[in-house]
Amino acid sequence: MPAESRLAAGARLAVTTFSTLPVRAGRIDRPVAGTAMALAPAVGALLGALLAGVLLLAGAFAPPLVAAGVTVGAAALFTRGLHLDGLADTVDALGSYRRGAAALEIMKKPDVGPFGVVALVVVLLVQAAALAELAGRSWPACLAAVVAATAAGRLGVTAACRRGVPAARPDGLGAMVAGTVGPVALAAGTVAVVLLAVPAVPGRPWQGPLAVAAAFAVALPLLAHVVRRLGGMTGDVLGATVEVVTTLVYLGLVLSG
Repeated sequence: MPAESRLAAGARLAVTTFSTLPVRAGRIDRPVAGTAMALAPAVGALLGALLAGVLLLAGAFAPPLVAAGVTVGAAALFTRGLHLDGLADTVDALGSYRRGAAALEIMKKPDVGPFGVVALVVVLLVQAAALAELAGRSWPACLAAVVAATAAGRLGVTAACRRGVPAARPDGLGAMVAGTVGPVALAAGTVAVVLLAVPAVPGRPWQGPLAVAAAFAVALPLLAHVVRRLGGMTGDVLGATVEVVTTLVYLGLVLSG
């Protein structure tokens, strides 16, 4: 398959996987899936720009906290709530103290347990509080912050799909994308997200990149723990990684020294 065609198919798959934008997926195989996972931060940046627009527009007519709540809701709408669902399922599995197939069986259940509910509440509250603070900043800083945090969350997917991380199941999204991202693509995505984070905090060009680094310093060991518990990663784990990294970056961007 020509590189250009694979890139185009990967881009379409990335958009359809990580958003509800009306793009039709093309060919789907492991090489294309790897390209899609490598392009995940780019889709995150696009989503971040849309969400920043929602936040700024809503903030022109409503109090910051209300605008932030609308933006959090828009984020769930633009992603079909899949990442939040993955977070709830993953935390429920971890909270059960079970391993392997037993933990995976819990993740397949349609209901949400108490651990999952608490995780959702905490993540959504922190995101809303952070967005309310960002709404009070200048629009370029607000735009940069939301774009950087949303792109960083999808960079978490790229990192989770790097070579050496196995799939927990022989089928499903995890099996399709596990181990498909090489070191060059991961490094390129990391540099891009770090650069996006530089203007996120006015007067502190170091705080945005530091927030991204700190988020991954927490998320990567957590991902390794989940992989050990489950025997690999799954689509739900990818969703959980998105929400954890995004939330941690938002938190790092609004902390003041």
